[in-house]
Amino acid sequence: MDHLHTTLWGVLPYLALTSLVVGTAWRYRYDRFGFTTRSSQLHENRLLRIGSPLFHFGLLLILMGHVVGLLVPESFTERLRVTEGQYSAGALVAGSIAGLMGTCGLGILLWRRLRIKAVRRASSRSDRVLYPVLLATLVAGLMNTMVTPATSDYDYRLGVSVWFRSLFTLDPDVSHMSDAPLQFQVHTLLAMALFALWPFSRLVHAFTAPVGYLVRPYVVYRARNARPHGPYGPRDGYRPRADRGRGNARDRGAERPVPLEGAGGPTPRR
Repeated sequence: MDHLHTTLWGVLPYLALTSLVVGTAWRYRYDRFGFTTRSSQLHENRLLRIGSPLFHFGLLLILMGHVVGLLVPESFTERLRVTEGQYSAGALVAGSIAGLMGTCGLGILLWRRLRIKAVRRASSRSDRVLYPVLLATLVAGLMNTMVTPATSDYDYRLGVSVWFRSLFTLDPDVSHMSDAPLQFQVHTLLAMALFALWPFSRLVHAFTAPVGYLVRPYVVYRARNARPHGPYGPRDGYRPRADRGRGNARDRGAERPVPLEGAGGPTPRR
């Protein structure tokens, strides 16, 4: 049993991380233009407009909650004078909302994929593997957030979080994870499987999020003035439709200056 725990909680996390990093680098090298969601918006848009924002915003909140819960030690929140009851209540409310958003959003997207024939045909083999793992991971995490606090007094911040932070020191504390309740172990295994599959699925598009939009300069719009095209007037493509092909007064020569004789210019033809 000790060898099994060492494999699951001391070796498998690094294998999943290796798959994530190496797989992403390989995908970027040989399938750079495949970093896409393979959008099926053309097939159906009504359910997508509901499920996609719920899923993505829920997943973002879940990620933020895991960062706080796993990386921030309990001693830090105690120094901030946040009691255990306050932290637990906040984690329960925020985690439940985020988990329900992500799970409901994914449920709508799955129902859409199964119900719409064109969307179902556009599903790849990786989708058939990814979606069950992703749904099971979200459901397991939601159960740990909503059910476990009511049925158990286990504090994951003194167990799972300690194990997770020990991975960064390359000295994993296997005992803290092996003593965790089964539901936390299942959720962790599913999460590692999800990260291992990440580079080979549509989830890889998360690495191409348009973060640059947050820091790019503003786009400046200027009003069109009375003479925006210089002294020769606009081209046909910029004229109003009624004026195209007719030309303006300058184009027809109505206002063309006539040089005087003896002024150094050519004599106009009669």
